[in-house]
Amino acid sequence: MKIKGLRWWVVGLVALAAVINYIDRQAFGALWPDIANDLFPEMDKDGHKAIYGTISTVFILSYAGGQALFGKIFDWMGTRIGFALSIGVWSIATALHAFAQGMLSFSIFRSILGIAEAGNWPGAAKANAEWFPTKERALAQGIFNSGAAIGGIVAYPVIGLLSAYYDWKAIFIVVAVLGFLWLLPWLFIVKSDPKSHPWLSDNEKKYILSGQENQDIDGDGSYDEGYTPTTGELLKRKESWGVIIASAAIDPIWWLFIVWIPIYLSEVFGLNIKEIAFSAWVPYVGAMVGAIFGGLLAKNRLTAGWSVDKTRKMTITLGCLIMIPCFFLLKAPGSAFNAVIIMAVLLFGFQVAIGNIQTIPSDLYSGKIVGTLSGFAGMAAKLGAAGLTILVTFVTTGGNYTPAFLIGGALAIIALTSVWVLIPKIEPLKSKN
Repeated sequence: MKIKGLRWWVVGLVALAAVINYIDRQAFGALWPDIANDLFPEMDKDGHKAIYGTISTVFILSYAGGQALFGKIFDWMGTRIGFALSIGVWSIATALHAFAQGMLSFSIFRSILGIAEAGNWPGAAKANAEWFPTKERALAQGIFNSGAAIGGIVAYPVIGLLSAYYDWKAIFIVVAVLGFLWLLPWLFIVKSDPKSHPWLSDNEKKYILSGQENQDIDGDGSYDEGYTPTTGELLKRKESWGVIIASAAIDPIWWLFIVWIPIYLSEVFGLNIKEIAFSAWVPYVGAMVGAIFGGLLAKNRLTAGWSVDKTRKMTITLGCLIMIPCFFLLKAPGSAFNAVIIMAVLLFGFQVAIGNIQTIPSDLYSGKIVGTLSGFAGMAAKLGAAGLTILVTFVTTGGNYTPAFLIGGALAIIALTSVWVLIPKIEPLKSKN
């Protein structure tokens, strides 16, 4: 049996995993008022906020460590088993939330969830490197990233709908089941990598493998494993640090909004819970469109004959140039409606840029080391996000979010600079020896 366009089935499942990933992670925040009143009835709102902040910080820090850990796991065990392990463990961790009794147990379960959920991103980068030729990688990454945006859009409505029928404990069990159900088609469809998959047609296999330029380092026109440095050698290359620093700078911008949009709308514009629920999803629509647009733009330029270097840098630059003025506009948006529209444009630019940044590891190295570099970059990104999350609590005293937005603009500039300066040319690297 042969399946036409099998690579698109693979990226579709990876995107669906990202949707489930966001539903599972956002369930805790959506359900927190009920959890707090149930487990900590003697505390006031400030006490509840302190506990929530502590548990959330544990999650982000665990997520950072999980990026590097699962990067190595994917390179060691492969994409098929790596994803099964990641989503299987995070689904178990989600279910365990139903049995939490206090801050310690919630912190432990959130930590396990953060470590396992982090595998989704280096796993996506590795699947992209294995299943797509260079000219389609940005589009494939955009499809995957749109899954994260869709997850951001649907998470709160899904949890809200479930809360009409179940208590918070049962909801954690229900959303955990989604991950286990995802495993069924994944293990059935993704039987192996493209080189040996029995359902992949000869034409599609040739198209995928012949288009993986970084896996023909000797230039003989035949597929080979490409440049696979040791971890130590990987970290000695300035190009690797270009990816790591760009990720550490740009990724916290996403977390700035997914963490603080509801609080910002409440503090600055006085929106109530229903009004926030009606408004807070709008920026994620911009993100979803940007993820697809960034991928299509890169594919279009590569098909037109542009080099990978020119295409990636042009697209990343465009995304950053869209973001930077939006940060300044958010200093005085005038209304909540204007604010969420500006955020939607900003996150559109963010996704245009980050989708192409996330493909750079597969542009530079063999698929056997892509997961490792993506893991290091992801870990740096989440450490940056954790630091920014803590910093925002101090710089937004009195509801003044201008300092936070100025920091966001500076981060976009740093990301753009690191790509241009540390990666002189985005192309397959060769050993210095």
